Amino acid sequence: MFVFHLVDEDSVVTDTRRPRGRADWPEVGIFAQRGRVRPNRIGVSTCEIESVDDDVIVVRGLDAIDGTPVLDIKPHMSGFHPRSPITEPSWAVEIMSEYW
Repeated sequence: MFVFHLVDEDSVVTDTRRPRGRADWPEVGIFAQRGRVRPNRIGVSTCEIESVDDDVIVVRGLDAIDGTPVLDIKPHMSGFHPRSPITEPSWAVEIMSEYW
């Protein structure tokens, strides 16, 4: 868990918008998206720990920029996976198709 610390308070979105501004995708609320301009400015990402040296943790795959304040680190455990099938709208699948 981390903080979107570079987001200007005036750019925070509280109403609906189209993901990535695309007219062919529906208007959805900010909490239905993974945008950085959220009212709480808290991000969550799954990453891999590469090394730990005293108070420095090096990770790979964190969806944040270098220097981002980290609030907490949690282990990924299979017991916390969704208990039912995941359903996603087609626009969400399309957004992630070329993300990584």
